[in-house]
Parts: sequence; structure tokens; C-alpha cells
Amino acid sequence: MTNSVKAHASPFSFVPYEEKDGEEYMNDTQLKHFEVILKNWKKELMQEVDRTVMHMQDEASNFPDPNDRATQESEFSLELRTRDRERRLIKKIEDALSDIDSGDYGYCETCGVEIGIRRLEARPTATQCIDCKTLDEIRERQMG
Repeated sequence: MTNSVKAHASPFSFVPYEEKDGEEYMNDTQLKHFEVILKNWKKELMQEVDRTVMHMQDEASNFPDPNDRATQESEFSLELRTRDRERRLIKKIEDALSDIDSGDYGYCETCGVEIGIRRLEARPTATQCIDCKTLDEIRERQMG
């Protein structure tokens, strides 16, 4: 299959999509390309969640030394914060997959223009074109 995505789970381990002259934006082939990227990414994140749970169960100890206990709690806390960020990312991936199903994927939610193949390959969960995203970031800096 041309433009196939490698079996690696990272969203950044894929064969870049090669657009053809006159090709319609977000056609079935392009949508399938991004669906595979998103599903592989989600699968990798879910495996990481499972590894964390197993690690925390295996490593959970009641150390008599308060310093050892504090170190372990600190490590677990860091892991849990990382997993929380990944949980939010999984939600964004699920939203992107839903957008693929509804036909909204690849279009800016603010102005409706095409986000672009390369931007979506760099950030498959992007919901805004680069112009709208840049304006949002400028507004955030000015407000906060």
C-alpha cells in the first residue's frame, strides 16, 4: 500500500504522505493515513499506562527509611503527572479520530481553512491552522 504507515507506535515513525497533483484535500487515503498515525499513537500511550501501573505495583514498598520512602513517592508522583498529561493527550487523539469520522479532521476549528498535511503530520491532534494558533498564543501572552 502506498503511503502506508509503519507499524511503529510513535506518531513520528511513519512514511510522510506524498500528495499528488490535483489531489483533493482530506480524501479517503489521507484520512486513513492520519487514522493509522493516531491509532498507533494511542496504542503506544495505552501501553505506557499499563507499564506504569505494573511498575508501581511491583515497586511499591513500605521503606522503613523516610528518605527512601520520600524518594519513591516523588518518583511515583512524577510518573503519575506524566500519565495525566498522556491521558489528556489520549482524549485529544480520540477527538481527532472522531473528527475523522465526522469529516471535520484537517480543517481549522476557528476559521475553517485547511490545516495542512505537514502540520498534521507534525501535530496529528492540531485543531487550528498555524495562523489561528499563532493569534491564540499572542492573545495568551498579552492576557497572562
